[in-house]
Amino acid sequence: MVLQGLLYSESHEWVKVDGQTAYVGISDHAQHALGSVVFIELPKVGKSVKKGDAVGAVESVKAASDLYSPVSGKIIEVNSNIENAPELLNDDPYGSWIFKVELADASELEKLLSPEAYTPLSEE
Repeated sequence: MVLQGLLYSESHEWVKVDGQTAYVGISDHAQHALGSVVFIELPKVGKSVKKGDAVGAVESVKAASDLYSPVSGKIIEVNSNIENAPELLNDDPYGSWIFKVELADASELEKLLSPEAYTPLSEE
C-alpha cells in the first residue's frame, strides 16, 4: 500500500511535510520486507543531517536495515513511542513517524518520489 499525500525516497522512507517540518517514517513496503520489527535505533535530536545520511537503524527478526534521512536539516524530535514499541512500524507504518526534521532546503522535496512514482518500487 502506498499512501497518497506523502513523498517517498528510493530507500523506502516516507515524508509528510508540515510547513518547515518533515515527518519521516518507513513505507509499508519496507516494513513488509523487514518482517517483525524488534528494535529501532533512533537518530539523535539536534543532529544536523544531509539528505541520504544514515541516521539510525531498524532491526527485525530477519534483517537489520539502516534508516536514511530523505531530506537535509536538523532533527528536532524523535518518536519515543516506537522506541518502546517498535512493532508499531509493522502495525501502522504510515501512522508511526520515526523522526522530524526541520528542513534546511525545501527544494530537496522536489527530488522525492510522488506516490505514483514510488508505487512501482514498492511492488518489486
